[in-house]
Amino acid sequence: MANAATAPGRVLAAPGTPRRGLGMLVVMIGVLISAVDSTIVVLALPAIQKDLNVSLAAVTWVVVSYLLVVTVLATQLGRLGDMFGRVRMYEAGFVVFVLGSVLCALAWNAPAVIGFRVVQGLGAALIAANSGAIISELYPPEERGRAYGFNALGFSLGSVLGVLLGGVIVTYVSWRWIFWINLPIGLTALVLAARVLQDRSERIRRRFDPLGMLTLGLGLFGVLWAMTGLAAEPLNATHLAYLAGGLVLLVAFVFIELRHEEPTLDLSLFRIPRVSPSLLASLLQGLGSFAVLFLVIMYLQGPRGLSPITASMLMVPGYVLGAAVGPYAGRVADRLGPVIPATAGLGISVVALVVFAQMTTTSSLWLPAIGNAVIMIGGGFFYAANSSAVMKAAPPERLGIASGVLRTSASIGMVFSFTTAILVAAHSIPRSTAFAIFVGTTSLHGPDATAFTNGLSAAFYAMTGIMALAALLSAIRGRVDTCPAGTA
Repeated sequence: MANAATAPGRVLAAPGTPRRGLGMLVVMIGVLISAVDSTIVVLALPAIQKDLNVSLAAVTWVVVSYLLVVTVLATQLGRLGDMFGRVRMYEAGFVVFVLGSVLCALAWNAPAVIGFRVVQGLGAALIAANSGAIISELYPPEERGRAYGFNALGFSLGSVLGVLLGGVIVTYVSWRWIFWINLPIGLTALVLAARVLQDRSERIRRRFDPLGMLTLGLGLFGVLWAMTGLAAEPLNATHLAYLAGGLVLLVAFVFIELRHEEPTLDLSLFRIPRVSPSLLASLLQGLGSFAVLFLVIMYLQGPRGLSPITASMLMVPGYVLGAAVGPYAGRVADRLGPVIPATAGLGISVVALVVFAQMTTTSSLWLPAIGNAVIMIGGGFFYAANSSAVMKAAPPERLGIASGVLRTSASIGMVFSFTTAILVAAHSIPRSTAFAIFVGTTSLHGPDATAFTNGLSAAFYAMTGIMALAALLSAIRGRVDTCPAGTA
């Protein structure tokens, strides 16, 4: 093993140096560009559908394909960081992400844009899988909460930019420019990373798990294909076959992982007391919150009859508040430990989902704006503290794997959150009407509007239960989190 001078986890710069601050800035840009892409693409889906003439089920794969790639590859690409250098793989992520963005901007039909989103997802997975490990190398354990708070700030700022730019670009320019804007941002981050970040951590030989990766990917694909198909047509034998096949493959995946020496999803991390509830809380938080923007935008454009740009602007104050909370939440995590701010953040998110569930055809438009502000504040507290908890508890030589597993857990929750939202929207009212609302070509009135808002209310209450379970999982690690880092 390496000695103190070369040990993994102590590599880039001395505490408080300007170079370390620049390193954190580079990591924040990576998170920012991913966050911009997540919100801006959701807002651009109607325009993509109109221009490329695709169905609701197909256009959802513009989002789902990206998330699926990140979910399946995050741990494997974190392993590449351990083997060949986390900074090198992080920089490669920007190159691939920018390439995928350019190809998406040039896409000529639905299969092209979905395929190029897969390329984008590969770049995002490289960035996400190695960013957490780089932060752990930049900052000692007692300062990582603050660092992850700045990471949350980057996510919130990216979300704000995505909402603002998405509404303006899609309304006044072209949906293709939501991808072109990634070019200057990504190249700037790549240049900064090359100048500021350095790989000095010990290289660790890793084995890959192609069979595990294949069964996880195909299993998730089968379940997701069945769910998105149900948004377009009634249940049939094909849906059941995809669902059953997907579930069988996911069960096979678990058995493969238990036997593999270096699995895709390292289940041994779940034996670390602080890590297991943190990963499960991350999954449930993603499941309970990722689809909120999509559902609220549909509510504002449907029963309330707002234009896409007006609806998106109502969401902006919440993202601004979330951005402001992130660094403060990180400092709280450093002082009090991760459990209190993480659990408080999830509890705040529960309140937000209850607020969303009160939306009706006649309620104040301030209600969704307030709900979004509350859930973004909750997320700001949760992200920083939960990431800090996982990376503090993970062994130094497995930081890349831990970072990837954390991202995988959150991504599984997010991808199923989005597909569940599609199902809710498509089954509350006729499918054609749901799609017309989403595209922004119609609004809802009378019984259809009431049925749709009732369906959304039920969905938000279900998400409330999921978020409450996440809070419970976060709270039960409290006893362990009072121990010094590294004793778990």
